[in-house]
Amino acid sequence: MSYTVNGAAAPGRLRTALGAAAAVAAVLAAAVPAAGTESGAVAAPVPPCSSGQLAADGAERLGVNAVRITVVNDGSAPCVLRGHPAVALAGQGSPGNAKSLTVVRLGPARPVELPPGGAAQTRISFTPVLGEADGYCASGAEPFAAPSMVLGVAGARLQLAPDDGGNFALCGTVVRATAFRPAS
Repeated sequence: MSYTVNGAAAPGRLRTALGAAAAVAAVLAAAVPAAGTESGAVAAPVPPCSSGQLAADGAERLGVNAVRITVVNDGSAPCVLRGHPAVALAGQGSPGNAKSLTVVRLGPARPVELPPGGAAQTRISFTPVLGEADGYCASGAEPFAAPSMVLGVAGARLQLAPDDGGNFALCGTVVRATAFRPAS
């Protein structure tokens, strides 16, 4: 009996080695399920988070010039959160008093998979108002204070107050925000 491999005659030892390699590959393929599954079925990709799935309680103060915001998947299915938030200061009872802010994006954005109840965080920093009650901006800009911030994420607009009950007080219209990361 004669075998050919790629059009050439295969000697007996090569034929035996090829047969053994094929047998090992077949056994391994049958024993190892597809990545990420136990049954061998291929898992469907996790969809992006939607506005109805996300919730946040408040903004945790990190000194005078930054807050950390934790966003939670409040839905019943996993989702993927990507990117950086949009940020505005709420209008103190009137939309005409709202202040849109320019967000400088810090760090690369990587997808964060959130199981139900899973959380991701972003850190937002800004130029603080100096002084006491009638504070001032070193740049000469007018200080702006608001009791709440609106975070835009995955189509949701989450209105948040500082966890210490104070106001957000900042100089200028620029904030810096990190990309969302898994909560620690």
